[in-house]
Amino acid sequence: MVSIKLLDKLQELYPQLVELRRDFHMYPEVSNNEVETPKKISKYLTDLGLEVKTGVGGNGVVGYLRGKRPGKTIALRADFDALPLQDEKDVPYKSKVPGAMHACGHDLHTAALLGVANVLSQLKDEIEGTVVFIHQFAEEVAPGGAEAMIKDGCLEGVDEVYGAHVWANDPIGQVSFNEGYTMAAADTFEITITGNGGHGAMPHETVDPVVIASQLVLNLQQIASRKTDPLKSVVVTIGALKSGEALNVIPDTAYIGGTVRSFDEDVRNETENLIRHISASTCHVFGAKAEINYKRGHAALYNHPAETKKLKALATNVLGEDKVFDKEPIMGAEDFSYYLREVPGTFFFAGGRNPEINAIYPHHHPRFDVDERSILTIGQVFLSLISEELIDKQNSVAMQPMSLQNFGGAPVE
Repeated sequence: MVSIKLLDKLQELYPQLVELRRDFHMYPEVSNNEVETPKKISKYLTDLGLEVKTGVGGNGVVGYLRGKRPGKTIALRADFDALPLQDEKDVPYKSKVPGAMHACGHDLHTAALLGVANVLSQLKDEIEGTVVFIHQFAEEVAPGGAEAMIKDGCLEGVDEVYGAHVWANDPIGQVSFNEGYTMAAADTFEITITGNGGHGAMPHETVDPVVIASQLVLNLQQIASRKTDPLKSVVVTIGALKSGEALNVIPDTAYIGGTVRSFDEDVRNETENLIRHISASTCHVFGAKAEINYKRGHAALYNHPAETKKLKALATNVLGEDKVFDKEPIMGAEDFSYYLREVPGTFFFAGGRNPEINAIYPHHHPRFDVDERSILTIGQVFLSLISEELIDKQNSVAMQPMSLQNFGGAPVE
């Protein structure tokens, strides 16, 4: 059950939220270089009368809306960093910062959460408990901002935590949920193979790192096909293989770089061990040496079943059964996983695809864009949660599911 006035207020704010999103989009700041964006977020929350902490974990901002009566504490999170990518869209709100753009939707996440904060700030007297608005920096890199903000206390006293991601592959108006492991752990590795170069006409006098690197690429593929339980998932992808320049010279070194994606922590650990062992042994057989640099990225994201079921049911009530779907786990990564390691909660996806406005490109694409009405989708789900959990039920009124057609109208031009 969600209050009619909550959704009415969100609808009234929609044009303002679009303006906010477009401002963030025009002036993006890449991970760990966010300066003006947190200032804008802090000012907006402060103007709403919220208690605000800045510099949390680095560039993070946390707002607190404390109700007049005690109750549960629920945290909602949005990220606000951009990517080092040139914006190639032909739209009025195209990035004005060369080599930086919001190509993953973090600008939209931020606008949606600010809208939720605005709506709820007008109903402070009806809230039983506390809402924590976590605005996170540096999601796109590892280590990300989540770990630093948690260490700096952003989850202190929090009972549950929730997050959302606009999803370019799913149609506008749709939301999807998954219980359990939903997004993968993401690690990277670099392997430098040192052999003994020489003339291309006399390979017998060399230890050829190019051939060894080629063999190693094939050997590493057996980790998934022959060394991992078929009922568990792992991806070992080689994204870079570099060596030499001259066509008739065998170089001294070769370089391999790649990524590992997994859900199960034991599989993750074993995959790292196997990459180290296979690399060293393959090189040893041919008389070469392997220098291995393995870096742990974001942990796997695990959605807690009870909280996922609860939010899915609330989303169904407010959006309609035809708009709520189950989502298969994906091998992308998200450092929201660290919040869920500390506190129960869930992370859901809101569709943003709309061919009518050319919102068809995938995340991290230079022409990425989404239908801005996904601000409403995310806002409705968050508001349904807070209404159910923290707002005085005597002031809530049941309502029929809202569609985007009668809630916010067409995309803003």
